[in-house]
Amino acid sequence: MEGKFPFSSARINKTRKRAYNKVVEEIRISERQENGSFITYLYNGVMSGLLAAGGEGELIFAPGRTALGIRMREGTQPRVLGDVKDKLAEIVGIGYKYRFLRRSLNVSLRGDERRLLLAALISADLESDKAYIRGKISPAREFAVDGFYDFCLGPLREKWERIASYVPSAFSASDLKKFCAFLAGESRRRVYLRGNTVFGENFAPLRRSRLTGEEDMKTEIVLSDAGLVYCLGKVEDSVSDFLQKYYAERAIFS
Repeated sequence: MEGKFPFSSARINKTRKRAYNKVVEEIRISERQENGSFITYLYNGVMSGLLAAGGEGELIFAPGRTALGIRMREGTQPRVLGDVKDKLAEIVGIGYKYRFLRRSLNVSLRGDERRLLLAALISADLESDKAYIRGKISPAREFAVDGFYDFCLGPLREKWERIASYVPSAFSASDLKKFCAFLAGESRRRVYLRGNTVFGENFAPLRRSRLTGEEDMKTEIVLSDAGLVYCLGKVEDSVSDFLQKYYAERAIFS
């Protein structure tokens, strides 16, 4: 979604740059200020690859909006934009969906159980949601995440509304346990726990639970659609109890 925002007087808070001669494309991705953490997530997710490709980026704060400015050098656009699209798909498919379901679900679960249910509903369709979202993203010099969500993803929101309507108000803690067991049984993905960090199959740390508003190991495991969980070393008692409850024989303790 293209848009114009008053960035001329913006205060640059963080800048990471690498000098180069040929800049062929500049883009700016913005969000309303209350969702500024989404832009921080995008920044952390793409900067390593951007710098390796000889590009540069900066976080920009303007009245009411937060933005990431990206400059790409010749020949690197496909790779950089691929990373950007993937992180934007996570922002919408996890961050926006979490908020949507949190408002829409009418269940009696509270606290951690409600949070885990939202994460499970997200993980069940995450890959297909991300594929749809990526297909809707068109390169633009100015890209507003909130505008893109509001004006380009109506069919996706309708799908999420149907999903929310399928969950009965009487959905219980035992139903949640069965649902998580079903998802784990359908998945072949492996994740690894070490200390307070969840790692994916390539041993890269997973941080997608940040998009729910709070980084949390249990939520991270559910969001990862884990089929097997390998615990490398001692884990906290609360995490161990969670694994034994929801993953049973699919958690391996070393």
